[in-house]
Amino acid sequence: MNLATALRPSPETRRTFDRLVVESFAARAEMGAAAAADIAAALAGLLGKQANVRMVFAAAPSQADMLAALCAVPGIDWNRVTAFHMDEYIGLSPSSPARFGNWLDQHVFGRLPFAAVHRITPEPDAAAEIRRYSDLLNEAPIDFVCLGIGVNGHIAFNDPPVADFSDPLDVKIVELDDICRQQQVDDECFPDLASVPREAVTLTVPRLVRAGRMFCVVPGRVKRDAVSKTLHGPLTTECPASILRTHAACTLYIDKDSDPDA
Repeated sequence: MNLATALRPSPETRRTFDRLVVESFAARAEMGAAAAADIAAALAGLLGKQANVRMVFAAAPSQADMLAALCAVPGIDWNRVTAFHMDEYIGLSPSSPARFGNWLDQHVFGRLPFAAVHRITPEPDAAAEIRRYSDLLNEAPIDFVCLGIGVNGHIAFNDPPVADFSDPLDVKIVELDDICRQQQVDDECFPDLASVPREAVTLTVPRLVRAGRMFCVVPGRVKRDAVSKTLHGPLTTECPASILRTHAACTLYIDKDSDPDA
């Protein structure tokens, strides 16, 4: 047992919805620490069995506690880990702090010695970037995905109007719905709705759920309705995150504010 596992906070409740394991914590910091401990343990276990690990990260304030805790875990051979991210805006300046690649540079990519970091770079040709990124993703299996859930139930930028559980593509251009765009304002990533791009490049739902293991971190009262629909609603693209209930190895980490049953 490593130090992170030994110090892992215990959830207040642990239950299962279909195949999805849900752990609910008293506080956001405990939720993030527990998710980080589980990711670290999974990394250590897999690196003991194979030469390299490939993982995808979400960029959002909801992930900050988990990423901070993960970066602090000692003893992980990050030099054998290749990192991807799952979505990026189209039309933002490469230097914009709201750009997801830049957010991840600050919170994880720039803090750990990864073997490689593959960033989505939509300019100057988003269609060419989709082909390039799809090829990179398909060079070998994706072992882990670290993600969140949007207020409209999206995973990555698969909003309800564009989410497709049978999508033939791995990466695509999507139009963002206004609920998703408003969330970016509410998260203080943009000053107003007009500043939020209308299009983005995203990994599709099937590409995400093909990962060997998924760690989904969703704190905050604003996410409570989305979590409720994920757990209690039908399996539908009206709540794209509901697909997580079908994954063989996904854990959802929530806090008392996002827990609809608390």
